[in-house]
Amino acid sequence: MAHSHGHSHGHSHGHGHAHGGDDVEVEVDALPRMVLTVSLVLVAVITLAGVAAWWPDRAAVDQLQGSQEFIAKGVVFETAEVTSVSAPCAAEGKPKGCDTATAKLASGPDTGTEVSVEVSTPMARSGLEAGDKVELSRIEKQGEATYAFFDVERGPPLALLVGLFVIAVVAVARLRGLMAVLGLGFAGAVVWLFLLPALLSGEPAAWVALVSSVLILYVVLYTTHGLSVRTSVALAGTLAGVAVTALIGTVAIGASRLSGLGSESGQTLSSLDDGLDLQSLLVAAVIIAGLGALNDVTITQASAVWELRAAGPDSSRWDIFRGAMRIGRDHVASTIYTIVFAYVGSALTLLLVIQLYDRTFLSLLTTEQMAGEIVATMAAGIGVVLAMPITTVIGALTLPGPAPRPEEMEYDRARRPMVPPPRAYPGQQPPAGYRPTRVGPREQPGPYPEPPPVRGYPAPGPQGPRPGARGDHHGRQRPMGQGPWPPPDQGPRGR
Repeated sequence: MAHSHGHSHGHSHGHGHAHGGDDVEVEVDALPRMVLTVSLVLVAVITLAGVAAWWPDRAAVDQLQGSQEFIAKGVVFETAEVTSVSAPCAAEGKPKGCDTATAKLASGPDTGTEVSVEVSTPMARSGLEAGDKVELSRIEKQGEATYAFFDVERGPPLALLVGLFVIAVVAVARLRGLMAVLGLGFAGAVVWLFLLPALLSGEPAAWVALVSSVLILYVVLYTTHGLSVRTSVALAGTLAGVAVTALIGTVAIGASRLSGLGSESGQTLSSLDDGLDLQSLLVAAVIIAGLGALNDVTITQASAVWELRAAGPDSSRWDIFRGAMRIGRDHVASTIYTIVFAYVGSALTLLLVIQLYDRTFLSLLTTEQMAGEIVATMAAGIGVVLAMPITTVIGALTLPGPAPRPEEMEYDRARRPMVPPPRAYPGQQPPAGYRPTRVGPREQPGPYPEPPPVRGYPAPGPQGPRPGARGDHHGRQRPMGQGPWPPPDQGPRGR
């Protein structure tokens, strides 16, 4: 009977939390769980409806893709292996024989023969050497073939780099790392099979990017971080951040009168397909570019809220919110640097070109090229900054409130639960003849009618052996759970 009584208080009260696996599990009440789930399911249904509505017409996309010739008619590509490379040409002149390479053909009708081709000066300076595999273009006129350098075959080093990346991620993050890599593969499939064809076929670019982003987020977050309420909180915060980024990007790009022709690729795209709305493509680019930073911030915030609730079961929701916001401020500050420097790195050559222009710094910032980068950075930054408190609020509202009595919370279940003394429950008394014994800082109905005559260790208890010895406030050690406390020879117990 004493055994069951000791357990009942430890397990019967609702807000318990336990440490299972890598995550701390916090019991979430039914109502907030249902509100969160219904909201996310509704967004998922709308997203799938958007995918169905804007799914690209494959025939039209194929026709559009076939309308642009990558190479002139009659040109074929052959592979070759470089046997020798001449010295790069000097900047002041081009002496005869510089910037040339000799390559041995490995395919085509002239396999095995060596040909000499010109290479560009930057390519000659990039480290091209004997043994490199290259692609040569072959044109046959009047029975005579001429060859020209096209590009280097970079497949093997790129495959090695990707393989090392996957190995590093899986070795460090294990199963979660593997799931993250699979999620990345899914994201690539969405971009290649849905986003790009839909943009090419003239669907509304901003909405297509928004639908694609939400679809990617659902799969990536749940596959990487597991199907849980905590992941759902992070997902809800991320979706809010994506919506803010899309709204700010749309307004800012329209107000700045950005045309989308600021980059060379934009000009090329406009010449190939003049029906594309390049301004909407800028909005789509801003939405896609902010996904990684958003995901990073919201997952961290959801985890912070969960851990703070687990560490402080008696903390109020306001305390949890303030603690998580303190963590989030540091994270957001570092994430802003990440976003800005990522854009600076991608636009480094553009910055160098602009630096050469003889104009003031402020006037250069307002050029089409720089203004586009600034708008993209600021829109993504605002989305990330606001996603942090939004996620924190959603998490704090989803979690259960503080426990009525902190001592009712179970913790350290693997060892033994801490339970309140019998006097904490009016009307419930321990069985007659049972005296309380010490279990840590609180009391529990003990199994002995009288204190045991010998202070031996271990003594059997309701949940197995007692924990190890602990010292009193003087630092003296005694086995826990036996005899009066403090013992007569150790003075008053310190508080």
